[in-house]
Amino acid sequence: MSAILGLGVTHYPGLSAQDEDMANLLRRALAGKRTPERAKAPVNWPAQMREEWGKDGGASAARSHRERCFAAFRAVREKLDRFQPDFVLIFGDDQYENFVEDLIPPFCLYVLNEMHSRPFELDDCADVTTNIWKEGPATVFRHRGHAEAAKFMANRLYDEGVHLPYAYRLRYRKGLAHAFINTLMYLDVDRRGFPYPVVPFHVNCYGGALVRSRGGALALSDIAQEPDPPAPSASACFDLGGAIGRVLAQSPWRVVLIASSSWSHAFLTRKNDWIYPDHASDRARLEELREGRFACWRDLTREQLENAGQHELLNWVTLTGAMAELGHKVEIIDFVETYVMNSNKCFASFTADR
Repeated sequence: MSAILGLGVTHYPGLSAQDEDMANLLRRALAGKRTPERAKAPVNWPAQMREEWGKDGGASAARSHRERCFAAFRAVREKLDRFQPDFVLIFGDDQYENFVEDLIPPFCLYVLNEMHSRPFELDDCADVTTNIWKEGPATVFRHRGHAEAAKFMANRLYDEGVHLPYAYRLRYRKGLAHAFINTLMYLDVDRRGFPYPVVPFHVNCYGGALVRSRGGALALSDIAQEPDPPAPSASACFDLGGAIGRVLAQSPWRVVLIASSSWSHAFLTRKNDWIYPDHASDRARLEELREGRFACWRDLTREQLENAGQHELLNWVTLTGAMAELGHKVEIIDFVETYVMNSNKCFASFTADR
């Protein structure tokens, strides 16, 4: 008999970095040409940001930030283990990893029986070469997939009139895109193993702009030509999530649906000079979520999301569409705000009974 648990987490890459490296995105912004000179001076920062930056460039704050996030991940993992799913589906975004110039689908369901990933393999633009686990570049993470469940979803969605792109293999040389592999690594922060089959589900949170910016090597805000085709709308994500909820409710499996992303990202938030997130918008989303007003997220416009640097919230919007369809209630496990560590993080659980 089917049963569904919803979970919301982050895949913030900085959590695997050494303390002194976690604020590297801010350092890059402060050294960049697009950040106004006035914004580079700490004296002009909000008081909370100066305190978090401290005298050690955020290293002390990094430790507490990681500890709090990993405590939330352990709480999420406990709920997941107690539920004992037949498989875990992760809503995550691909950032110029598996999807590059030849194809940029709005969504993609992966039909896989196994996945091999090498997240610490070095590349030319890597900021961090040492991770907190001291796992080397050749470290391979192996995860089982669930091709049967993925095919079931694709076929049943087709019957509902949803013609979903799907893929039978990973093309990225490192395997899973970072949104997925980081989520799995953090859910196994204590390295006890992750025994559950995984179905990755790509949500194109950035539209085609990542291609023109070469995966973020160029600032998205510096692109001044005809706009690339956009990400799918919040309404499209929410409605697709609802369809997924209906389909899986008719399946024979126990399923965990996970949305993985931080919320507002500093490097996407122009109005804050790209140095800290949009706290006001994230707090508004948090209250909507806490109050169970999931349908509000369906009405979020592209302009709202992009103005707040909340591009990746579309992963959560897809999940909340499923949770609204199923009538699930939410429990906020933690909400972690930051000025220095690039993005605010929310951890949540969605169940049929609160």
